[in-house]
Amino acid sequence: MKKIIFLAISVIWLFASTVYVASAANLTYVMPRIIKKFNVIYPDIKINLILSSSGKLTAQILRGAPYDVFLSANMKYPSKLYKSGFCKTKPKVYAKGSISIFSLKRKFTLKNLINANSIAVSKPMTTPYGKAAIESFKNAKIYNKIKNRLVFAQTVPAVISYVKNYADAGIVSTSMVYSKNIKNLGKFYYTKIDSKLYSPINQGAILLSDKKAAKKFYNFLFSKTAKKILKKYGYNVNYE
Repeated sequence: MKKIIFLAISVIWLFASTVYVASAANLTYVMPRIIKKFNVIYPDIKINLILSSSGKLTAQILRGAPYDVFLSANMKYPSKLYKSGFCKTKPKVYAKGSISIFSLKRKFTLKNLINANSIAVSKPMTTPYGKAAIESFKNAKIYNKIKNRLVFAQTVPAVISYVKNYADAGIVSTSMVYSKNIKNLGKFYYTKIDSKLYSPINQGAILLSDKKAAKKFYNFLFSKTAKKILKKYGYNVNYE
């Protein structure tokens, strides 16, 4: 009897119409738009979005978190999960990101960033965008001059809060400056950092469950509709 109940629950889970999507925080302003478009086609599928750093989400998945789809800010973490046997698909790039210097006070470049009293960066150990920021500082030969003025945020969106409250500047995903949420802050400045100064930010997605609804959402991420949204927010989708 217990076996029958277990099988019944398993079948219900397999065909459940709620999909749990673990997403890198740099997609905070993008994912709601993608989900909205997805629900136009699949109105009966509910998407529960969990936003955090790629490193933290990976740790949660390794500990058994029941996520169905994982969108990372790089390929490192999806590859790690794939090698550990947690995935139903191989890691696949869905977008390429870039970083920019963001400020509410003045226009900063890497050259004059040494004049900033405090610079917010997401943690490089858990966020690929934070790692890219540190790489760019080192390659631009300014890291030793500013390292004592760096303040570290848990996620890329948290960098925005630091800049709003006290930091002179912050390194963010370029996609964020295209968001209405940022534009509502009023006048702001941003300078895109030369991509040659940091490793490519190839953002990877993986399917973690056999849910039919999860497969539909995963496939939608690579559709023309999703790519159009990602491109609108500054991501490079010409990765094939």
